[in-house]
Amino acid sequence: MRSLPLVILLSSLCWNLIYSFADDVDNCENLRLGQYRCKDPVIDDATQEPQNCKDSLAWVECCPAPNVSCRLANGTTFKFSGEEVGFNKSIPCRNVSGYSYKVAVALSLFLGWLGADRFYLGYPALGLLKFCTVGFCGIGSLVDFMLISMQIVGPSDGSDYIVDYYGARLTRLSITNETYRRTQLS
Repeated sequence: MRSLPLVILLSSLCWNLIYSFADDVDNCENLRLGQYRCKDPVIDDATQEPQNCKDSLAWVECCPAPNVSCRLANGTTFKFSGEEVGFNKSIPCRNVSGYSYKVAVALSLFLGWLGADRFYLGYPALGLLKFCTVGFCGIGSLVDFMLISMQIVGPSDGSDYIVDYYGARLTRLSITNETYRRTQLS
């Protein structure tokens, strides 16, 4: 019975030693959601993508919440007031080269039977084929309109359409080997 208080005392002493030697300040990049707020990216009017978009990534400034202490990239620990930038975070952006989604859909809807949509997107052979066959007798124009409006057919250079930043963008979802799969309960 006398050993129980001794065990409690020794375990609390060990816990305090471990806690005192542990580094309780983490890097600012490792903060959890709710501990920081990222600024909105500056959007380029011409491309409707963040101005600093390169290789499908753009960087935004993030400010840790008030009274949060974390380690900056240079190794110094800082206690933030909520207004200072603590780190930069990457966000995805799209590769655009000048083809407007609105123009492509309008050309497909109104002049698709002449192949104007395919000429605009950089497919001159298909545009000429649609022109010569009057839009594949109308059915091809309807199919092309659906493919362009669903953003399945895009510009021939492999870039994305220019779509308003907060507009009707479509994101394709795909399953890879890194996709987390949750088993369904029956």
